[in-house]
Formats: sequence, structure tokens, C-alpha cells
Amino acid sequence: MSKKYFGTDGIRGRVGDAPITPDFVMRLGYAAGRVLTGIDSHLAKGARPAVLIGKDTRISGYMLEAALEAGLSAAGVDVLLTGPMPTPAVAYLTRALRAQAGIVISASHNPFYDNGIKFFSSLGTKLPDDVEHAIEAALDQPMQVMESAKLGKARRIDDAAGRYVEFCKSTFPNHLDLRGLKIVLDCAHGATYHVAPPVFHELGAEVVAIGSKPDGLNINEQVGSTHPQALQKAVIEHQADLGIAFDGDGDRVMMVDNEGQLLDGDQLLYIIAAARQHSGILQGGVVGTLMTNLALEHKLAAMNIPFARAKVGDRYVLELLNQNDWQLGGENSGHILTLDKHSSGDGIIAALQVLHAVIQSKKTLGQLGADLTLYPQVLINVTTKQKIDLNAHADIQSAVKQAETELKDAGRVLLRASGTEPKIRVMVEGENQSQVEALAQRIADVVTQATS
Repeated sequence: MSKKYFGTDGIRGRVGDAPITPDFVMRLGYAAGRVLTGIDSHLAKGARPAVLIGKDTRISGYMLEAALEAGLSAAGVDVLLTGPMPTPAVAYLTRALRAQAGIVISASHNPFYDNGIKFFSSLGTKLPDDVEHAIEAALDQPMQVMESAKLGKARRIDDAAGRYVEFCKSTFPNHLDLRGLKIVLDCAHGATYHVAPPVFHELGAEVVAIGSKPDGLNINEQVGSTHPQALQKAVIEHQADLGIAFDGDGDRVMMVDNEGQLLDGDQLLYIIAAARQHSGILQGGVVGTLMTNLALEHKLAAMNIPFARAKVGDRYVLELLNQNDWQLGGENSGHILTLDKHSSGDGIIAALQVLHAVIQSKKTLGQLGADLTLYPQVLINVTTKQKIDLNAHADIQSAVKQAETELKDAGRVLLRASGTEPKIRVMVEGENQSQVEALAQRIADVVTQATS
């Protein structure tokens, strides 16, 4: 059954347009409070359930935080407020503080005028589909405010940032440090601005921070993992050993070597997997997604490392990891999960795993990344005016089949609808750059004509 509000990563949209409005978010808080706290049966008799709320640095976060707080309080739920905090920090703090659920107010890598609501279970994991369906069903019911004596209370968690900094540091080996490394951090003017620099500095690195002065309007603006040019330039200017870029809510990471070359999520995933295999600590295989570069799959196969593809979205990577009892997976966008370190994808922790490989190998980041040469991959986003069944449209399927015939076994084609935007994503990859570009544009033209 399809969902009315939830996409692949919570509920997201433009602020002021449904569903990202104060009245809806208040009702969402109430519905989520009733559903999520009803799932947890470990509360002591008479104890009130608690839900943790964190947010990124968007100006609309103040408004939406207040709306969520009101809805949860009306449902008889206590609210724990962290202020600006990375999404994976909320996942960790939800567990650490024994909250019944965690909520993040963020639109991740989107511009400041968008925002969204993400949920975590008491275990710090994304909600399964059936719980999201239950919340949507509860949204259709009228709000029935608890009697005054049973309303929820709210309090600030003043040491939230310090707790998370120490947690991130604890995932790095105690016998190693980052002394001798000069690192540029791009915090995207987002939620990592006050926690990422202390993590790397306290582990011994010389840190240069950019994108670390949020004003509510500049999140992801020409900085961060979706705009790595700023980091590439800064690494060269500061003659740094490497650079690390996060997105607005801190669950994605990209890295740059000392020559300014960008390494995406597939390359970072490979570096971690190879290092773990070399150390004999790789548990099982690696999970990627439908968007994972074919070169990574081929490289892992040559190393006898099992590989499996999940649907796009870190929640689906997590599901497949749990099914296979594996620990390592991720997306080329920079979502990387290391389940022996954290229950959620975490940009800071993933970067620390890569740095562990750098130090352990005594090689540079660029040298480690050079072991995997990615195939050319072209992604074209086609904005759609109407929904369309891609599998049922004859012209689109014909264009795809023709492209697959031309690519033979040296490439692949993928079409999928975005889970957060009104777009069809057309992806073609193969060994020949010009061929890939031509085929992607040809298919995109057909999709455009079919959806106009």
C-alpha cells in the first residue's frame, strides 16, 4: 500500500506548502506520539513516554520544532530538545537517553526553503513501513488532547553536543590518532558545524573549517557534499592532506584527496571494505543500491567480497544488511552505514573509518581511492508534470531496451521515480563516456515527451 505523506526519507517539502505547515506538523506530532509510544512496552508504571527532537540549521526549524512539541505534549509525551544536531546524533541520543522515539527536523541536502520530518525508533533505526502507515492512519483521526495533568513536558538536553562528540571519537581505535594530518571540514552551514570540528581536532588533526557559520538561510548553499567545489578549492589553498564534506544534516559524506580529487560514497565504501578485509574483520559482504557504480560490484567480486543491491535509500540498505547479517553498506551519494559502530548512516563516523584505513595502510587517501576506477555514470533528472507507470509505457521501455542492447554487458540502465521530488531519474553507466551520455539523453528525451 502506498503512503500518502512519507517518502523514502520521512516527510519533506517546501515550507508553507502542505504538508510542511505548522498545523499539519502539530497533528503529525500528536499522531506520532500516540503511535510510537504505544509500540514501546518497557515504560515503568505511571511513567510518561519521551521523544527526542533535533533539527538542522534552517530558520524554519524553530517553527516546526514548536509545532511538534505542541502535538507531542497534547498526546501526553515528554519532549527532549537538543537544538541543532546531526541526524545520526539524534539516532544515537535516542538510544542513549532511552527515549521511545527520535525526530529530526531536516530536509538534508535540500535548500533552506525546504524542510522535513524524519523519525527514529527507540533503537535508533529508521521506522519500518508498517509504523509509517500507522502514523498516517492516526493523522486521519481527530486530536483528543490529554487532560492537563497528563500533558507532556519539554526540556533541553544541554550536553547533547558533547555526548555525541565523545560517541564519535569512541568509534576510532584508541591506539591511533590523527596527529600529523591537516584536514579541511566542510560542514555545509548545517548541523555538523559545532560537532565535527571538535571530533577531528580532539583526535589530533589540524582542522580548517569551512561552511561552519549557519545563519538559517545558507544551509547547503554552494557548500557541503552536494557542492564539493568549495572543499576542493580549500584543500588546495590550505595545502591540506585531505578534505571532508558533510551535507546539511550530517548523514552524508564526500572526501577530497590532497590534490583536490573528489571521492564519492562508492569509493569510500570500497576503501572501508578493503581495509576491513585486509584486517580480517569484514563481516559478510557489502550492500549497495541500484545506483551503486558497476565498477564497485566488479571490484568486490574480484576480491571475493559478496555484494548485494538494495532499493535507493539508506533505510533499504539497512534492511538488507540486517537480513544478511552484514555490517557495511551505503550509497554513492555518501550515506555509509557501519553497523558495528552505529545504528544509522553517519557522515562523521564514516569519515573516521576511512581515516582509519589511511593511517593503517600508511597511504594517502588518493592512493587508496586509485584502486577503484569508477565507470562513467550519467544521471539526468527529468521533472514530471504527472505520475507515470514507467514499466507500462511502451516508448520508454523500448528506449531502455535499445540502450541495454547497445551497452551489452559493459553497462546498465536504471529509471526510477524520486521519493522526495516530482522527478524521474534516468541513469546510464558504462565504460564509454560519450556513449553513456548519448544514451542517457536519448532516454531522458523520451521520458520528457511521455510525461509532458
